[in-house]
Amino acid sequence: MGNILRLVTAGAAAGVLVAAIALPAMGGAGVTVKSAIQELHLQPEELKEPPLPERTVLLDADGKQFAQFYYENRESVRLDQIADVMKTAIVAIEDYRFYEHGALDLEGTARAAVKNFTGGGVVQGGSSITQQYVKLVLVNSAETKEEQAAAQAPTLERKLNELRYALAIEEKYTKSEILERYLNISYFGAGAHGIQAASKRFFGKPASKLTLWEAATLAGAVQNPSVTDPNTGKAARARLLERRNTVLNRMAELGKITKVEAEEAKAKKLGYKDVPVPGGCDESPYPYFCLYVQHEILNNEDFGKTAEAREKFLQRGGLTIKTTLDTQAQKASEKAIKAYVKTTDKPVASQAMVVPGTGAIKAMAASRKFGQNKKKNEISYNLAADVLHGGGAGFQAGSTFKPITLLAALEKGMKLNDGFSTGSTYHAPSSSAFRDCKGNRVGEPSHPVHNSSEGGGGFKTLTTGTLGSVNTFFMKLEEVVGLCETVKTAQKLGIKRADGQPLKEFETFTLGINEMDPVTVSAAYATIGARGAYCKPMAITEIRDRNNKATSYKPKCKQVLDEEVADAASHIMSGVFTKGTMSGVGGIGRPAAGKTGTTDAYTAAWFAGFTPDLASAVSIGDPRGAFQHDLVGVTIGGRYYSYVYGASIAGPIWKQSMIGALKGVEATPFTPVNMERFGGCSAGRCAPPPKKPAKVDGDGGGRGGDGDGGNDVESPADWGGVNGGAPIIP
Repeated sequence: MGNILRLVTAGAAAGVLVAAIALPAMGGAGVTVKSAIQELHLQPEELKEPPLPERTVLLDADGKQFAQFYYENRESVRLDQIADVMKTAIVAIEDYRFYEHGALDLEGTARAAVKNFTGGGVVQGGSSITQQYVKLVLVNSAETKEEQAAAQAPTLERKLNELRYALAIEEKYTKSEILERYLNISYFGAGAHGIQAASKRFFGKPASKLTLWEAATLAGAVQNPSVTDPNTGKAARARLLERRNTVLNRMAELGKITKVEAEEAKAKKLGYKDVPVPGGCDESPYPYFCLYVQHEILNNEDFGKTAEAREKFLQRGGLTIKTTLDTQAQKASEKAIKAYVKTTDKPVASQAMVVPGTGAIKAMAASRKFGQNKKKNEISYNLAADVLHGGGAGFQAGSTFKPITLLAALEKGMKLNDGFSTGSTYHAPSSSAFRDCKGNRVGEPSHPVHNSSEGGGGFKTLTTGTLGSVNTFFMKLEEVVGLCETVKTAQKLGIKRADGQPLKEFETFTLGINEMDPVTVSAAYATIGARGAYCKPMAITEIRDRNNKATSYKPKCKQVLDEEVADAASHIMSGVFTKGTMSGVGGIGRPAAGKTGTTDAYTAAWFAGFTPDLASAVSIGDPRGAFQHDLVGVTIGGRYYSYVYGASIAGPIWKQSMIGALKGVEATPFTPVNMERFGGCSAGRCAPPPKKPAKVDGDGGGRGGDGDGGNDVESPADWGGVNGGAPIIP
């Protein structure tokens, strides 16, 4: 009795259990496991075994892996995928009578307790492998630090509960199944969970290829991996080497290997290779797409009804996620961006490509490398996406918003050549001329909206006003159509602020005062390319779980615009390449439409465009703060720009990347505009007789409710002709 109590007070967990089983039988001459369990009234209790956290891999649209991430670096394997010498080594050191006893080995536990006590440390394992497995399951299942502590506390209550679970495990599984589960759940140090991950991390090989000395090393690491973690320094590596030799001695003692074999293995160096394990989006060749997928799972109810459920779904891992990533489009985007913007530049170019009719995101790229190193000018968030998908606050969209007002006008029945005269400056006629969707008066009669360079006005139509990107025309058009109707049209196209806040519904809404991200803008333009069908951007097409059960995810689309309205908008916007603000850059050799965007005070620049096969949006701005760091007098990509317009950098990137992305894809034409419905002009809105072509006004100075501008000011070199005339290059 005294010896047992001494073991307990020494803190040995094995001693606690010996005491627990021996105490009820102290009056007798001997004790067996069966009688002790009966005396303690222990009954098997079912153990909940949640799936182990495993690595998740991401595949591109062609099925090639491009990223992996994990909560725990683990890759579960079958027992027949583990070298026999590894099984022998772990059983020898942790539970040499494993195949002979049940849930508890009283003889082995008592022997280990005495040997560890007299040896002044932990020499042999006391708990059976089954008991150790139970403890590891409980630790892994714990969701709080308190639960984790309770699962490892050296108390009588914990040991008895552990034994109840172990009894049930022995009834539920064969010995081989228990050993397989134990080797897959165990932590070996160096961030390696499970024998397969440990074998690759320590020795750069699968568990099936382990040699004697390597197996002994890993068997030794299980006992106290925090002490023998080879990544923590020389002292820990020395302890691991000593522990390896202890395992080899034990294997020889049990006759599992010869003494000669043990000595030869002990003569080997530790051999730890410290093999890097790629994990996390920063180690992916396409980090921004990887980041988008992670956040999509965390925020989309398709992957769990609650945020907690989605987080667990991602953390448990073991998933194979097939994505919409098209490496041809991705590489084309990266190449085009690299041609115009350097990784060291403070302004950043970012791009997203979306397929009309499906919402499939084909590419996401940015000019800066993804990472945490600010000295290397790296950036740690996804510039191509919104906050919900790991992005930032975005940049004001400028005149890429004008097509929204154009669509609202076409839906109201206006024709291609409907228009009105506008001056070089626009003033709201009254505060009630613009009302937000709550009915508030937001017109600002005292605030002037100018055209570029204070240029003159004139009669502009839906066509010429769009091609010339004329601010005063679009302010008048929004007044006629209605601010709220324009906002609702934007929302139908999936338009929402990058920062997740409500859209700013001010009179200059049509001039792009809201901060946007390329994915959202690209998806909105894809709606026009899909003849009015808005499809929610999607990056995931299939997820296979660890049991190879596949769940497919289909496009979520809705017809939000009249098809013929979208056709009419495409017809007008296609002229941007030949008669409008992109005429100096040109088209892509196939039917395409788009719109430039340059914000007030040159704080950001955009180009967004589409074909029936692919849509794309490119933004450029300074993430340090667009208003504090504008695009005036800047050097980008080794070129100096007095002013950066939508057609200066974003436009050429869009052109080059779209040509590359669509290489080999047969061109799809736009559906011709219904001229019976949209041709000509309405009574009272017809253009006067054509005049001699003159310079088209660019975009001037709108402002948001906080006094900041958000409108487009295109380069004179990008202006097109009046009323569809030939472009004029001053």
